[in-house]
Amino acid sequence: MRKLIYGMNLSLDGYIASADGDIDWSEPSDELFQWWLEQEQAIELFLYGRGLWDTMSSYWPTGDQQPGANAAEIEFARNWRDTPKVVFSSKPIDKVDWNTRVVTGDAIAEITRLKAGDGGPMRVGGAILGGAAMRAGLVDEFEIVTHPVLVGGGAPFFTTLDSWVSLNLVETQAFPGGVVMNRYERRTGDKS
Repeated sequence: MRKLIYGMNLSLDGYIASADGDIDWSEPSDELFQWWLEQEQAIELFLYGRGLWDTMSSYWPTGDQQPGANAAEIEFARNWRDTPKVVFSSKPIDKVDWNTRVVTGDAIAEITRLKAGDGGPMRVGGAILGGAAMRAGLVDEFEIVTHPVLVGGGAPFFTTLDSWVSLNLVETQAFPGGVVMNRYERRTGDKS
């Protein structure tokens, strides 16, 4: 069975974007960007909701060709293009490329099917898709990168759950600017 990881940058009050969609507050330091690159290189399949897909696909296909791109950004762009991706969307997508396929049906059924297969870790991204995977009990690990900012509302990282989920803290790492990453694993035997 494959591991499913849900991780994103979030504000101290738990949002991945402000109410107007702004994510400028989560601009990573070089050290944090390198950490994200290493995490992404360990992933064998990205699962994106439509909003995150639109954000990622608007920049990373040519991120390595941007003026001033550093070595980590060049490698991130190449890794992003090469890693298989599944985009879950109820609306048509004009262009899908870069090793990507679109699923318009039941996202939870498809994630469950992918998780039951052989292979390395998968990462789910996007608040709506990540929330659905959390509610379905499919997330095995959370990588929470908290930035010291309060945005007051917007797209929440966490969703309402039917019952509590027990987690074990397995790693904490501090980055410049007061950013802290906490990695949690779902406790073995937790049925929620």
